Amino acid sequence: MATERSYYEILGVERNASDADIKRAFRKLAQQWHPDVSTEAGAVERFKEINEAYQVLSDPKRRQVYDMVGRAGLGDMGGAGSPFGEGFPGFGDLFDAFFAGMGGAPAGGRRNRRQSGSDLRYDLRITFDEAVKGVEKEIEFELLDKCGTCGGNGARVGSTPVPCTTCGGRGEVRSVRQTMLGQMVSVTACGRCHGEGSMIESPCPACKGEGRLPRHKKIRVTIPGGIDEGHQIRLSGEGEVGPRSGPAGNLYVAVHVTPHALLRREGTEIYYDLPLSITQAALGARCRIPTIEGEEDLEIRPGIQPGTEIRLRGRGVPHLRRAGTRGDLHVMIHIGVPTKLTKRQRQLLEDLAVESGETLPTGGILDRMKDAIG
Repeated sequence: MATERSYYEILGVERNASDADIKRAFRKLAQQWHPDVSTEAGAVERFKEINEAYQVLSDPKRRQVYDMVGRAGLGDMGGAGSPFGEGFPGFGDLFDAFFAGMGGAPAGGRRNRRQSGSDLRYDLRITFDEAVKGVEKEIEFELLDKCGTCGGNGARVGSTPVPCTTCGGRGEVRSVRQTMLGQMVSVTACGRCHGEGSMIESPCPACKGEGRLPRHKKIRVTIPGGIDEGHQIRLSGEGEVGPRSGPAGNLYVAVHVTPHALLRREGTEIYYDLPLSITQAALGARCRIPTIEGEEDLEIRPGIQPGTEIRLRGRGVPHLRRAGTRGDLHVMIHIGVPTKLTKRQRQLLEDLAVESGETLPTGGILDRMKDAIG
């Protein structure tokens, strides 16, 4: 039969833990196992166990009895149940119960609940060279921006927003009830001012009290060298402004790169497939190859084999996060075998084969069939 865990073990504290230690341990475990936030199997039972342990250890009398004779000695004082009444409190209520007046938002302070503006996305297409070397681009887009008439507060010129009479300008409505943990504070956004804390009695005629209007915007965006397909650049505060001077959202510039006609990119590495003829591979050659900086000559040594890789170090794409370093350019050798030969070409290859001691089929297909039949 499994041994019943002690309340101290359940909360993960020592038997001489202070009240502050016990409360701190319960708060940490509640944030992890509360059914409103945990998706793990058994979260409900785990939280009940944590809750029961806290009820006993947070009460001096019950803790004293428990320390002396264990759970059996609690009797009608019991440890089961919930100090919050039936069921569990919402996780937000539980959080407020611990943090109201304890270093979080002051109990009498006002929370800024002004609605933020929307984030925007701009799809920008650039060339392969621009992605590698970096570029500055001017982009244009439509958005909701601050109203020039009222300055963004939504009120008619000469008037100002007034505090909401429902929440007293706090932007939130609180309800308090007593529990074994102390005061349980429930906080909700004010339904009248929608959490802003103020009301507009005389709306701006231009924006109808919204504090923002559509407009066309131009900005310049710096694209760093080494950026790749699918990367995004975040421009903080360049998105839409929120209603009535709410904070602006962000602008995300999604980069799309047009592929190069000859070069292939993999991260910071560049690959080029160099086709060679049999004679070039055998005798060596000087070939023109494309690079990020432009075309240049590359010496091919005689006798190079198919699949050989020639690496030009530091000739690839710059690293985005390591200034001054670049990847490599990989030249991959491919040797083409001709599918059609002139009589002269065939004779030259046969002479080469004889010179090399190779055995070649003789005669036409009929002669070879005769030889096979015997």
